[in-house]
Amino acid sequence: MNAVKPNRLIKGDTVGVIAPASPPNQESLERGIAFLKDLGLKVKVGKHVSRVNGYLAGFDQDRLEDFHELFIDPKVKAVICACGGFGTGRIAEKIDYELIKKNPKIFWGYSDITFLHTTIRQQSGLVTFHGPMLASDIGKEDTHLLSKEGFLQLFKPTSLVYTEQISPLEVLVNGVAMGEIVGGNLSLLVSTLGTAYEIDTKDRLLLIEDVNEEPRSVDRMLNQLYMAGKLRDASGILIGDFCDCTPKRNLSLSLDEVIAHYVQLANKPSVKGFLMGHCNPHIAIPLGVQASLNTYEKNLIVDSGIL
Repeated sequence: MNAVKPNRLIKGDTVGVIAPASPPNQESLERGIAFLKDLGLKVKVGKHVSRVNGYLAGFDQDRLEDFHELFIDPKVKAVICACGGFGTGRIAEKIDYELIKKNPKIFWGYSDITFLHTTIRQQSGLVTFHGPMLASDIGKEDTHLLSKEGFLQLFKPTSLVYTEQISPLEVLVNGVAMGEIVGGNLSLLVSTLGTAYEIDTKDRLLLIEDVNEEPRSVDRMLNQLYMAGKLRDASGILIGDFCDCTPKRNLSLSLDEVIAHYVQLANKPSVKGFLMGHCNPHIAIPLGVQASLNTYEKNLIVDSGIL
């Protein structure tokens, strides 16, 4: 399926805010919305964003309704997630992907939103954005300027050139790899396996990141991806941030040992150290666009995600 890039934003445009997973902290969300307004945007908040149903932002139908309403609204030029958490997989099968094809627009988020990044791209071809969210990131008082600056790529087509000027990078397997960038949160990628929305990594650059997972859990998930052929199918592997993924027992492999084991088994060009995931700063990138990874020059070049 050919990649479909959404149109860029223009100051004065309206953007929508949804919570397709867990309920956001409302004070942080308000600060995140104020940030969007400071960018010159108008904001339309989904009707159910403040709903709470356990660890979900309302019932499945509530979250699905907000998603569809903002995608079908011609005045809304982008749909930005308030936060992640849990629950996006519950609505994936009920999303009208034909509606998305007919109304392509910017879709932005990460973490639990990874499930929707995968389904939207594979069902509609739409390029989506893996980036910091309004309540869980932008609305916090210590948010790094680089996290905020990532939103500027929505206004002007710009390629991202990621080098060690942004963060230290460690080469795990040497080589040059090209292809569409796919992936996101490791836990969510694994949860697609065996479903109609199973992640397709064939000849693609695979990004992985996670949070609050012990090395033994990361080992289990990477092993499953490896046995499913997803690591070997990829053209290259990008290791993002693994926040608080430390052992909670005396007898444990380190996270570095676990990641190195599976990356070396896959034997594809691989680099660790990208500030993508549950980190501050969090560098936003489009998913579904062409990119190239060069371990010898230690750089990642990512095409623009907008028209």
